[in-house]
Amino acid sequence: MSLKVLVVDDQGVVRAGFAAMIDAEEDMTVVGEAADGAAAVRLAAELAPDVVVMDVRMPELDGIAATRIITARDDAPRILVLTTFDLDAYVFDALRAGASGFLLKDVLPAELLQGIRVVATGESVLAPSATRRLISHYASGPGTAPRSADTPRELDSLTSSQLNVLALVASGLNNAEIAETLGITVGTVKSHVNALLRKLGLRDRVQATILAYDLGLAHPNPPGSPV
Repeated sequence: MSLKVLVVDDQGVVRAGFAAMIDAEEDMTVVGEAADGAAAVRLAAELAPDVVVMDVRMPELDGIAATRIITARDDAPRILVLTTFDLDAYVFDALRAGASGFLLKDVLPAELLQGIRVVATGESVLAPSATRRLISHYASGPGTAPRSADTPRELDSLTSSQLNVLALVASGLNNAEIAETLGITVGTVKSHVNALLRKLGLRDRVQATILAYDLGLAHPNPPGSPV
């Protein structure tokens, strides 16, 4: 079954180029195109795409606001934000709005197509520069915060193994690297990730990363992580 993709960009030539590239793939179908955030919100509800490729700067309703509205719905599609502007504010705002990925428009075609496939599976994808700055942002903060009364009660339902996996996910390690670090199988890592996402009511690894850093449960460079 083909992945259904909605392409959103206010520049017609750019939008048509992305749509043509995506539609040429055997496992993808462009079900719609939108020139602004308001149309994206409407078409996402009407067409039920699997993935929305979302521009940031658009008239009437920008991509961040549109992402926030779309992801608030039940059975929301995955959002892959694609922008020309490599700015910290866009990265943080897009991820907090519920986007599953953030890439720059100068990304190679193969990387964009792979990004769509990745977010469709429930995983996350970030441009390398965005990942570095996201981790740097938290690394320059006050450090690990203690557990407090404001900590989500759901954390208490996580096992120690799931908490360890959460911290490593937040540090940017993939499943294979987490498995090697903890001395467990990749299958066990996947089970832990799925369980902690379910227990915490999170959509994907991006949301898990933000929560872990916000609560001081993760470190930018945990023991065993790549430097």
